[in-house]
Amino acid sequence: MTIAPSSELGITTLPDHTQLPDSDGTFVKNFQEHPQSILLTDSILSTLDSLHPDQQYAIGQDSGIYWRLTEPLERGAECPDWFYVPNVPPTLDGRVRRSYVLWQEYIPPLIAIEFVSGDGSEERDRTPLYQISGERQKPGKFWVYEQIIRPPFYAIYEVRKASVEVYHLMENHYELVAANERGHYPIHPMGVELGIWLGQYGNLELPWLRWWDSQGNLLLTGDERAKLAEQRLEQAQLQLQQERQRAEAERQQAELELQQERQRAEADHQRAERLAEFLRAQGINPEEL
Repeated sequence: MTIAPSSELGITTLPDHTQLPDSDGTFVKNFQEHPQSILLTDSILSTLDSLHPDQQYAIGQDSGIYWRLTEPLERGAECPDWFYVPNVPPTLDGRVRRSYVLWQEYIPPLIAIEFVSGDGSEERDRTPLYQISGERQKPGKFWVYEQIIRPPFYAIYEVRKASVEVYHLMENHYELVAANERGHYPIHPMGVELGIWLGQYGNLELPWLRWWDSQGNLLLTGDERAKLAEQRLEQAQLQLQQERQRAEAERQQAELELQQERQRAEADHQRAERLAEFLRAQGINPEEL
C-alpha cells in the first residue's frame, strides 16, 4: 500500500470508507455481470456461514478496494467484480461499507475475481507503479493485485471464451493454478472449487462462473435448493401415491383371491350336497361310506 505525500493532497488525516468515492463513474460493462455476481454470492453463502459461525466476513461486488491515497481518489482503488474477505466484521460501526480501505482494515481479500468484457489485457496488465507517466494514471490491474492488495487467489473470468484463469500468490508472485480432473480450480482455504458451468441462470443460458465443493458437487443457489427440495417433495409424494396404489391393488387382489376361494369352497360344498342326495336316493347312506 502506498500513500502520496499528504502535503501534495492537502490531507492531514487518512479518510475512511465513508469519505472515499464508492464509484469511479463508469458503467457496468454488460448485462451479464450483475447476475454473475449474484450467482457467486448466493451459492457460496452457506459455505461461508459454515466457515464463519461468527459471521465475520465480507463480500464485495464491483466495490472499490482502496490501496493508495492519491488525487483523484478513484485512482487509488481497484474494483474487483467480486471478492471475499475472511475474518472481518460485515459492517463498520454499524454502517455498511461503501468501499474496502486497506489502510483502515489491513486484511486483504482471500480471492478477487475480475469479469473480462474487453480483450482481457486490462485484467492481465502487469505495468508497475514506477512506470506510470504521461497520460497513464494507474498501474496495471494484475500488478496491483499481485504486489499491493495481494489476495492469495486472483481469478480472471471470460464469459465469451467460457474460461477462467486462477492465480495463486506464491513467494510474492502469482502462479497459474492447474485445473483438476474435473476441470475446476481448487480454492483450498474455502474448501471449494471454481469452474465453468454451462446452464441457465435467470433467463440467460451461458457459461457461468460457479462454485463446487471439494467432492465436485455444484453449490446451489437458494432458488435452486428450493426447486430441488420441491422436486424431491413431488417425487416423494408421487412415490407415496404409487405405494398407496400398489397397496390398494394388493388389497383388491387379496379380496379377489379370497372371494374366489370362497366361491370354490361353496361350489365344492354344493357338489358334495348333490352327491349325498343322489346316494340317499339310491338307498345309500353317504355318512356310512
